[in-house]
Amino acid sequence: MSGYFQKRMLKYPLYGLIAATIILSVITFFFSWWLSVLVVVGGIILTVAMFYFEYRLNEDVQLYVSNLTYRIKRSEEEALVEMPMGILLYDEHYKIEWVNPFMSKYFDKAELIGESLEEVGPEFLDVITGNDEKGIMSIAWRDHRFDTIVKRKERILYLYDRTEYYDLNKKFQANKSVFAVIFLDNYDEWAQGMDDRRRSALNNLVTSMLTNWAREHRIYLKRISTDRFMAFLTEEMLKRLEEEKFQILDRIRERTSKQNIPLTLSIGIGYKEDDLIQLADLAQSSLDLALGRGGDQVVIKQPEGKVRFYGGKTNPMEKRTRVRARVISQALQELITQSDQVFVMGHRYPDMDVIGSSLGVMRIAEMNDRNAYVVVEPGKMSPDVKRLMNEIEEYPNVIKNIVTPQVALENITEKSLLVVVDTHKPSMVINKELLDSATNVVVVDHHRRSEEFVGSPVLVYIEPYASSTAELITELFEYQPDLEQVGKIEATALLSGIVVDTKNFTLRTGSRTFDAASYLRSLGADTILVQQFLKEDITTFTQRSRLVESLEIYHDGMAIATGHEDEEFGTVIAAQAADTMLSMEGVQASFVITLRPDKLIGISARSLGQINVQVIMEKLGGGGHLSNAATQLKDVTIAEAEKQLISAIDAYWKGET
Repeated sequence: MSGYFQKRMLKYPLYGLIAATIILSVITFFFSWWLSVLVVVGGIILTVAMFYFEYRLNEDVQLYVSNLTYRIKRSEEEALVEMPMGILLYDEHYKIEWVNPFMSKYFDKAELIGESLEEVGPEFLDVITGNDEKGIMSIAWRDHRFDTIVKRKERILYLYDRTEYYDLNKKFQANKSVFAVIFLDNYDEWAQGMDDRRRSALNNLVTSMLTNWAREHRIYLKRISTDRFMAFLTEEMLKRLEEEKFQILDRIRERTSKQNIPLTLSIGIGYKEDDLIQLADLAQSSLDLALGRGGDQVVIKQPEGKVRFYGGKTNPMEKRTRVRARVISQALQELITQSDQVFVMGHRYPDMDVIGSSLGVMRIAEMNDRNAYVVVEPGKMSPDVKRLMNEIEEYPNVIKNIVTPQVALENITEKSLLVVVDTHKPSMVINKELLDSATNVVVVDHHRRSEEFVGSPVLVYIEPYASSTAELITELFEYQPDLEQVGKIEATALLSGIVVDTKNFTLRTGSRTFDAASYLRSLGADTILVQQFLKEDITTFTQRSRLVESLEIYHDGMAIATGHEDEEFGTVIAAQAADTMLSMEGVQASFVITLRPDKLIGISARSLGQINVQVIMEKLGGGGHLSNAATQLKDVTIAEAEKQLISAIDAYWKGET
């Protein structure tokens, strides 16, 4: 009571009352003693009354506090037992000391006291022993999801069951919209030569197969043109389609092939985007990528994340037309005339295709009255390219326009045009700084388009159906002004590029390839000179032989050859070794792993067409064609690169992307 009395600050009024009573009694005593006694008695009565009321007030407060304390304690006890929150106490040895009833129902055992957390719930032990001192950590335990908070000093683990929320979120994600665009790759080519009856039969066959496929997977499908469909589905359906590797591609190809009309599909898919316009843009971008890679495949894109590929098992059929070549030629001509000068650059360690197509672009620029310069690095050339460059030195008007990247960087302006040939990957160009410095960039390539691509080019001409970039450039000559005739050295270099990339017209050779070669021959291309460029010295022959000698068969005709860890091999030698291995009986695909002059580990891959080596190389960060691909690896040894290659081959056979 004294504490409460102090707290209530009643001692000061009481002291005042006592003091007033004494003073008043003394004063009244001089006038009348009985009046003084009356004052004293009155003061005593008031003092006693104050004590009494204070006592009653204190009792009421004590009773209120006692009731409140009891209710709080009771609510705490009920909270521990009844609240939908798990509480687990453990000792210093991570053994359970106590769990509340809410948490105990999640365990199989009735008696948990003394049980080790490592045995009954190792996930809980991971949370407790983790480094996260604060915050909520989510864990999956059995069929439940918990948000956990750890009080390590008190050795208490709080668990909130969020299973229902996670299940709801999972269901929401599974039902998010996915948009797809389906394209019949070569429908127009086949339909042009058909009568109405056969065309109608082909339409009915394809439409029926796609409709049944869509109905089977609960996909909304709508035909929007003769060769294009759009589809709406959910992420759950997309996951199911990925699990079966989009078998519709094989079904369409196999069924139409039986009718001698090998029709193929390309599908572009966009997902994980709430905005429907951006979702459609993702799908169209995916379709463009699928077509740029040769068609007969599915490309799946999301705003953030790795692009996934399915299909692409067949060699692309030649589908480009003269009309497209004319349109590209005229567009390139317009860009050249709008620029002050033109620079041409290929990939690092240029091959004959790079040099030939670069000289071809240079000549096209000169036909349009613009100066053009071919960018090369003199110290990074293969022997055949060196022989070509030595021959070019005999032509002063040509050699003066071949410059180093440093010279190009010093002279490039905002109005300059940069043409990138035989590659579309920024990481592969001779000089990345030059690419970044260029405002206007044109890409001309014959490799299947990969996820990595030159940013914002003003013109793109990618034709994976062509044998080489030199073939594409040769076709552009026909639509250029005849201000200046193509010279013998340019024609010979272009023909050399075609010969090298087709392996003497044995691989990826179409009718247009022979047309281009014939046209170059009419311009004065020297076939004898081409053979001289492609001659090899004894060192090259012995190096290639050592690589072939290390050949080992890994999996169903997969041949792998490796160089020594400390011996450098040029890219051409590795490619030649892969070609040589491919000519051996029983070899369906060949892989050559070597140390390159730039200290990277290079892998050259070749196949006869039944195995898609491009997909295998893409798993290792590379790319190329279905039958011709490569990659470069950093910070690995040849042995480590071989392990990565074997893993990629295994994933390919399992159908993983």
